[in-house]
Amino acid sequence: MITPPLEIEQGLWRQGKVVAGIDEAGRGAWAGPVVAAAVLLPPDAEGLERELAGVDDSKRLRPPERERLDVRIRGMAAVGVGVVSAAAIDELGILPATMRAMLEAVAALPQAPAFLLIDHIPYALGEMPQQRLVRGESRSLSIAAASIVAKVHRDRLMQALEEAHPGYGFGQHKGYGTAAHQAALERLGPCAEHRRTWAPFVQLRLPLAAPGAEPVGPGPA
Repeated sequence: MITPPLEIEQGLWRQGKVVAGIDEAGRGAWAGPVVAAAVLLPPDAEGLERELAGVDDSKRLRPPERERLDVRIRGMAAVGVGVVSAAAIDELGILPATMRAMLEAVAALPQAPAFLLIDHIPYALGEMPQQRLVRGESRSLSIAAASIVAKVHRDRLMQALEEAHPGYGFGQHKGYGTAAHQAALERLGPCAEHRRTWAPFVQLRLPLAAPGAEPVGPGPA
């Protein structure tokens, strides 16, 4: 049996609708982009149960499981990804930036969906027919699959940022607010990939690097 379930998708498939599940990764991070994924699963419950056994909310899976399932999802589903940078998050705010990433993910699909299933956001995503589900990753296989694709894609971007901005540990904490990340910020100051309007920079009174600038030190004590 598939967990999360497919009941919502199956009801829409019976109406002849092409359904996209949408989720994001990185919304709560201190650094790096927010990434959204849109996934069109084929209307084949038996094949999905066979090929996507183990798909779940990405936060409940270990990295090797996410990587394996990302390959399986991409092997049988259409996938679109949207990425919005840290600089754009500072300019727009995190919710509008998240919604922009979701719209970009939908636009990147090879086939336009007729209905969206979205992990909960408080406002409608454009004008397309949609359902926004609280804890959607546990209620819709399409959303759970999108959560995995978004997380794997963002983790790879953060690994690349580790190489571009060594010393912050982006490859380990993926930009989230860990003690190691805070210690690196206090030691190095923020870099251009940090969300400069985020609370840690206000609370720690760290100097703010301009977009594209080199990291700056924490300044005199």
